[in-house]
Amino acid sequence: MKPVTKRPVIGITLDAEPPGGYSKFPWYALRENYSDSIRAAGGLPLALPHEPELAADYLDLIDALVITGGAFDVDPSLYGETTAHPSVSLKERRTRFEWNVTRGAFERNMPLLGICGGQQLLNVVLGGTLIQHIPDAIGNALAHEQPNPRDEPGHDVTIEEGTLLHRITGTTRLAVNSAHHQAVRAAGPDCIVSAVADDGVIEAIEHREHPFCLGVQWHPEFLITDGDRSILAALIGAARR
Repeated sequence: MKPVTKRPVIGITLDAEPPGGYSKFPWYALRENYSDSIRAAGGLPLALPHEPELAADYLDLIDALVITGGAFDVDPSLYGETTAHPSVSLKERRTRFEWNVTRGAFERNMPLLGICGGQQLLNVVLGGTLIQHIPDAIGNALAHEQPNPRDEPGHDVTIEEGTLLHRITGTTRLAVNSAHHQAVRAAGPDCIVSAVADDGVIEAIEHREHPFCLGVQWHPEFLITDGDRSILAALIGAARR
């Protein structure tokens, strides 16, 4: 018999919502396609609740980490800004957990993928800064909150040759979906910008020294291109090593 290849366990951070809607009590949330796309790529998805003090225990259970997006922002004080744009919305416990688990995964050289807001959190953990509201910071910006459905492309990005993202996707141009009002302002020390939109907004970052530490501003879990599939397959491949 051929040996059974064990699926690597991929931790996926959850979103959290206040009472109302699904429940009269606070509840966690995660779109199914985060889990579905990890499973399809060969991983075993494991949702991670927001327990900041237990981050290390969760890291003991997983082989790679996906930091997801959500309708909230990283606290500007975490990247050195003293005021917050009126559009900024915080989820403090989620951010504390994601900070702890992301920092811990990075220190363990564990494969890391930040998606949308997860890329922004990853960049701040690594010492970078953010644009708090794209329309106020960039003239003639693209519609980064795209009006069409999220399972369709919103705009293209240009990928820097020679980067991890370029090696993964095999292309310098990729159509992506877009659902964000913030973006990376400056990549953290030892990070490089690996993709940008046509208006100059940073769309992907990666760490120079870490074996697999990648952030993308779009949502590859929708699998709208072969590039998206390649990103998730590469994460699973890194988790197997």
